[in-house]
Amino acid sequence: MSSGFRRGHGGSVITVFDAAEVSILRSLVSQILGLIEPGETGDDPLERALGIGPSEQSADPVLARLFPSAYEDAEQSAEFRRYTEATLRDGKRADAQTMLDSAEPGRVELTREQAQAWMRALNDVRLALGIRLEVTEEVHDEIAGMTEDDPRYPAFVTYDWLTYLQDTLVRALW
Repeated sequence: MSSGFRRGHGGSVITVFDAAEVSILRSLVSQILGLIEPGETGDDPLERALGIGPSEQSADPVLARLFPSAYEDAEQSAEFRRYTEATLRDGKRADAQTMLDSAEPGRVELTREQAQAWMRALNDVRLALGIRLEVTEEVHDEIAGMTEDDPRYPAFVTYDWLTYLQDTLVRALW
């Protein structure tokens, strides 16, 4: 298993992945790319140029978590979403693509910008997986209480590994 990220030279971060780890990361981030469609905008050329899109929050709990309401007031949240969600989707897709493009078996050295994209992409993958698994703050107790033949075990261990990777990445960057 990966020993996590460590600080490199000139602001870079370094890690070493085996082929299975890269396969898992690529699979999970590809699922995020499939889930986060490009941001939609209206037909009006000005709306397209400004990235103004629909204002409805997704009924999918993962998308609702990845693009949460900015305000308690539904009308204010809808207006905020209308002006920001298309651009946010594009950013999340770019981060996921950076991760896909740079994840490879062996030594991986990321620039500071790539590492920050990885941090955001890992966060999105963790949020999505956490929603699907219904992860709570007691996740470590749940994992400790599971047997390896529990059908949920691989997904929970993967969630825990992603948490570890993100933690080491944050520490390597700061």
